[in-house]
Amino acid sequence: MQRRQFLQSGSLMSLPILLGGMEVSAFAKSSLFNLINNDDDRVLVIIQLNGGNDGLNMVIPVDQYQGLSAVRPTLVLPESSLLKMVDKTALHPSMSGLHRLYNDGKMAVVQSVGYPNQNRSHFRSTDIWTSASASDEFLSTGWIGRYLDQQYPGYPVGYPNEENPDPFAITLGAVVSETCQGPIGNFSYSLVNQTTVKLVTETVAATNDTTCYGMELDFIKTTIKQSNAYAVNVLESFDKGNNISTYPEGNRLADQLKVVAQLISGGLRTKIYVVSLGGFDTHANQVMIGDTVTGDHATLLANVSDAVAVFMEDCASLGIQERVVGMTFSEFGRQIRANNSYGTDHGTAAPLIVFGNCVNQGVYGENPEISADVAAQEGVPMQFDFRSVYASLLIDWLGAKEDAVREVLFDDFQKIPFIKDCSAPSATDDTQIVIQANVAPNPCHQYTYLNFVNTGKHVNVTIFDAIGSQIEVITNKTLSTGAHEIQINTQSFTPGSYFVRIAMDQKVKTLKFVKQ
Repeated sequence: MQRRQFLQSGSLMSLPILLGGMEVSAFAKSSLFNLINNDDDRVLVIIQLNGGNDGLNMVIPVDQYQGLSAVRPTLVLPESSLLKMVDKTALHPSMSGLHRLYNDGKMAVVQSVGYPNQNRSHFRSTDIWTSASASDEFLSTGWIGRYLDQQYPGYPVGYPNEENPDPFAITLGAVVSETCQGPIGNFSYSLVNQTTVKLVTETVAATNDTTCYGMELDFIKTTIKQSNAYAVNVLESFDKGNNISTYPEGNRLADQLKVVAQLISGGLRTKIYVVSLGGFDTHANQVMIGDTVTGDHATLLANVSDAVAVFMEDCASLGIQERVVGMTFSEFGRQIRANNSYGTDHGTAAPLIVFGNCVNQGVYGENPEISADVAAQEGVPMQFDFRSVYASLLIDWLGAKEDAVREVLFDDFQKIPFIKDCSAPSATDDTQIVIQANVAPNPCHQYTYLNFVNTGKHVNVTIFDAIGSQIEVITNKTLSTGAHEIQINTQSFTPGSYFVRIAMDQKVKTLKFVKQ
């Protein structure tokens, strides 16, 4: 039996045990249990949308409506139904809850999030997102697990203890999240609701030895003790916490977020919550025939929108609204062209949503370019590397140091300014990260030229093909401010669509060009 399986459910012992030098029953009595509203009480909620969310049907590039109509005739939403955020960008009509949140200055959209050399396998791409690895790198730890391991080395040995009496992370579900996997154990404690926190009776102690069997047995005993110890405080937080808002019935995501709000309000000091919603692999019946506003994807988006909206309403009623920031992610977006089954197939980048009172309202990045000549299997090109989103949350929300984040993620991340000081007004200028650039001639034969104005310092220019594979890094260095021209040699490129991505400091832009 694998060690990770012993961390997959909550449990509680009938007899007191000692862990970290302190009796478990004392944890709930400690004043530390009720310590909230301090500099270290921030919570991150990660919402995983399993299956590959169609970002073009969630965040609609209104200025590309003509192109969308040409390549998605069976899917495109009536323009009059769209919920405008800014002039060029809108939400799906089923997302009225998130639209209100945006208008209240508590939500941001990060456009075209992905990674170089996109893998369109559900399993591998999910592994990449949860581990924060490169596409050709295989890691056995999750990005949150590595971050927590920096803060609490040696875990799970010696935890919980008086200083850290609660789980560091909680997964709402039957299996712990790979996002929270550390080098030795998973930092996440899993539960579905209060009734699933079960009592596990400890077996009679066996003689300790240094054999493989003895070490594995010792790990099992330690894990049971740890799980039971955490269960004491989890159950007490359920008892102390409550919900004020009424959550929608039949909404699995809302059920999970309701538990999160209850535990936070009950004083649990858990930093990370991972929740999820499946069903986003919409190869068929994404919309109803003849009514693109309804269908499977519309229902899923409504569930996300309604759940997040009522969760944030509940947090405000409970007085914890400035302690919580959340984000959505999915393993990939969908292809730009609709398929022949009223659906979409596996693609590349997609937008994600960040929400909370301490979020800088805005649309970060530019709308993808959608033309009628979209290539077969072409996906939305990446603007932001997903690890830049993670880095921004770790630094600006959880207070991590940049050097530490580079160890957890990678060196070349951009920090995206979607987190603000809650006491400051929201930034509403969606042009804050626009880059002036163009590619010509386009279409091209042997050469094309990228012209851009550098308003930052470090500049990265990379070429990708239509399915997200990285073709070439043109430049990756510090450049002077002002106008620049870079020749791109396309002689070795096969005919087709390509994208040039320009990243400078916090700014990013992706341009399409065609090799004939």
